[in-house]
Amino acid sequence: MTTTSTTTTTTTLTATGHFTYASWDEKNATDAGTSPRVSHASVVNTFTGGIEAADTTCEYICTYATETTGTFCGMEHFSGRLGGREGRFVVEERGYFGADGTVHCTFEVVPDSGTDGLTGLTGKGSFVAPHGEKSVPYTFEYTLPA
Repeated sequence: MTTTSTTTTTTTLTATGHFTYASWDEKNATDAGTSPRVSHASVVNTFTGGIEAADTTCEYICTYATETTGTFCGMEHFSGRLGGREGRFVVEERGYFGADGTVHCTFEVVPDSGTDGLTGLTGKGSFVAPHGEKSVPYTFEYTLPA
């Protein structure tokens, strides 16, 4: 009897860079005077650095505990380049924002969402966006099959 096994080699890499908000369109999902308030935001971002992706598509659901504090979750679709490889992928995002307006977010690649040169992509990242900042730094640790 003969058996064959294939070993896939992966290396953990780190991508850093910045993103900017191209647009933010937010609408209430509950009455404006309701507390807690829920909203839906459609956002477009542009990433530079380790991730090169213009015009990402991002959809958030936000819950405001007060007018200035709350949490959010969402999905963001990337089409572009990562580590010199082209393709598309989606990340799931979760975070919170405080009374000072600072946004804290972690994100993780949705399993099996990588396409083309990014097939098999896994990874996690984060960013902190102080209120009013136009360019936000991010860090993304990821693996790709060799």
